[in-house]
Amino acid sequence: MVGLDLGRNLGRYHKDRRFSRDASSHASEIRQISASIVASTCMKYLMDVTIALIGLLVLSPMIIMLMGSLLILQGRPIFIAHRRIGKNGVMFPCLKFRTMVRNADEVLSRHLNANPSFREEWNTTRKLRDDPRITPFGALLRKSSIDELPQLINIIRGEMSLVGPRPIVAGEAELYGIHYSDYIRVRPGLTGLWQVSGRSDMSYSERVQLDARYVAEQSLVGDIAIMLKTIPAVLSSRGSY
Repeated sequence: MVGLDLGRNLGRYHKDRRFSRDASSHASEIRQISASIVASTCMKYLMDVTIALIGLLVLSPMIIMLMGSLLILQGRPIFIAHRRIGKNGVMFPCLKFRTMVRNADEVLSRHLNANPSFREEWNTTRKLRDDPRITPFGALLRKSSIDELPQLINIIRGEMSLVGPRPIVAGEAELYGIHYSDYIRVRPGLTGLWQVSGRSDMSYSERVQLDARYVAEQSLVGDIAIMLKTIPAVLSSRGSY
């Protein structure tokens, strides 16, 4: 009986040691993965801020000229700070050059009420090809995506990234459905898969799928590839309106 008990105890001892080693190995793997995620996040932020600062410095003469042109052609305000959903669901002021009339919400409401077909387009894409709110000079800025240059400041402030899902308003959250949790895992981007895949020529559901795919597959190499693809996408103005 003593020998049997001793055998059982030894067996339990070896089993506990194996369990301890497995648990220790698993914990080590988790720590390594966490450290890798933190390092990747830090590198991404460092790249974002560095490129954004260089961009602001290089583009500052053009930005100053645009500010003067907007002041003359449209008056104040030159910039708008639209409330958008950021990482972890935190709202932030997304900066843009003003490209719309001052009473844009009122104009949109009247237009959609008078044109049911446009309401269907708006509900599907959250954009209008013939948007009555956009000023002539604003249309030019939007076509070239120059209206989004002030978002370099959002990047420096840590509210946005160079690459990620485009920032959405509160009313769009429900359109993301189960993928809303993916959206708020990362900082919104100045560009992303949607921008280099057709932008407004795509349906909103396709946009959501691209955002979810980006979050699942994101990497620094992937971000660089998207940034390089953004240049020809912007120059071609495909899907931009």
